[in-house]
Amino acid sequence: MNIEDARAAQARSIARLIMEAMNHECCQYFAGEGHTLHDFEGLMTRLVERDDSQYSYRNTLVATGEGQEVAGICVAYDGKDLRRLRKAFVKGALEAFGRDFSSMDDETGEGEFYIDSLAVSAAYRHRGIATQLLKATIERARTRGLSAVGLLVDQGNPRAEALYRRIGFAYENDASWGGHPMRHLQIKL
Repeated sequence: MNIEDARAAQARSIARLIMEAMNHECCQYFAGEGHTLHDFEGLMTRLVERDDSQYSYRNTLVATGEGQEVAGICVAYDGKDLRRLRKAFVKGALEAFGRDFSSMDDETGEGEFYIDSLAVSAAYRHRGIATQLLKATIERARTRGLSAVGLLVDQGNPRAEALYRRIGFAYENDASWGGHPMRHLQIKL
C-alpha cells in the first residue's frame, strides 16, 4: 500500500470516500430535499478538484492499492485556514442546492492540523490503512510546524475512537457537527 499526495484526477474516488466519512445521511442533509446523493457527489467532486477548498486534493493523502485504485483517504489542513477554505463549499452548496451554510460552526481553529475526513474503501478495510494514513498525516503536521493534530469523532462510533486513541489522540472536549454529538480528540506534537 502506498501513501501519497492525491492528484486532481482522483477527485471522484476521493469525493466518494469523503461522503462515506461524512455518512450519507449527513450528505443528504447538505443536498436538501429535491436533490440526491449523486447530486452531492457532483459537488464534492468539483470541490476536490479545486485548489481552494477544504476538500481539495491538495489537502488529501491517498492510500493506493492494486492498479493505483484509491483505497483510502485522509483530508487534513491547518485549522487557521478553515474559514477561507470553507468558502468554496458554501458557494457550491448555494449554487447547486440553494442552501446557505455560511453560518456553520467552526470545527477547528488556529494551531491545529485538522483531520476533516478519513475513510477506507470497504474492499480494503482491516488492513491497517487508516492507521498508515493517520501516521502520515501526523508527520505532515510535524513538518509544517504545527503543535497539534485534531479531529471530531461521532460519539456513536466507538471503534473509530478506539483507533484514534491507539494512535495517541486524547479527549479534548465535547462538540457537535451536523447535529451529531461528537468528541474532539487531539494529539500534541
